[in-house]
Amino acid sequence: MTAILVTMGVAIVLLGALMIGLLRSHAEILRALHSLGANVDEGATPAHDHSFSAGPKPRVASEDAPPDIAGQTLHGSTIKVGVTGVENRTLLAFLSSGCSACQVLWQDLKSDPTAGLDDRLVVVVKGPEAESPGRLRDLAHPDVTVVQSTPAWEEYGVPVTPYFVYVDGPTGEIIGEGSSPSWSQVRSLIVQAAADREATIAALSVGDDPELRADTELRAAGITPGHPSLYPEDMPLEDAE
Repeated sequence: MTAILVTMGVAIVLLGALMIGLLRSHAEILRALHSLGANVDEGATPAHDHSFSAGPKPRVASEDAPPDIAGQTLHGSTIKVGVTGVENRTLLAFLSSGCSACQVLWQDLKSDPTAGLDDRLVVVVKGPEAESPGRLRDLAHPDVTVVQSTPAWEEYGVPVTPYFVYVDGPTGEIIGEGSSPSWSQVRSLIVQAAADREATIAALSVGDDPELRADTELRAAGITPGHPSLYPEDMPLEDAE
């Protein structure tokens, strides 16, 4: 009897160790996928995280600046909306006609095409192969800029809907991005993201480190990592450090 109990005890300990190892392995796999940009739960909208991840978020040299939005209007015309190298800031709202959370946002835009925003608003939906232009015309206010562009979703790595990306035109920085269920919350998040950005720049500008001051001045002038003026013409970009 004692031998049986000892054997069962050893078996339980071994199973426990095996379970802990599996859980650790699973966690490592999820972290690795996340670091690679993989979206493990692509169809789900975050239940609790409705906040922008505040910036500034300059694109690295290989990615360049946030890309312009090129695609079609809801009437089939070609359109391209510039988001960098322009004087204004742009809020990109990635919406769909099918997600339940987007319905409220579409309805609010019907009554207020600006959504109460001081910045330019551009709604980006997937292309005609995925979204019906007729259905979208029923949802969208005629004064709202709507671009059908599946490539834009891929270029910005949109993980869920609705999703928002706030871009500063003069510097080409992504100030903030994230998911939110209402325009009022989006407005609050924009204010907070902009405030965080200004606080970061102010903190850097008063520092004693000359490199930090130089970096701040370059960003204020619109020169971010990867800008052509930072590299000699005869040195390939990938060789620059």
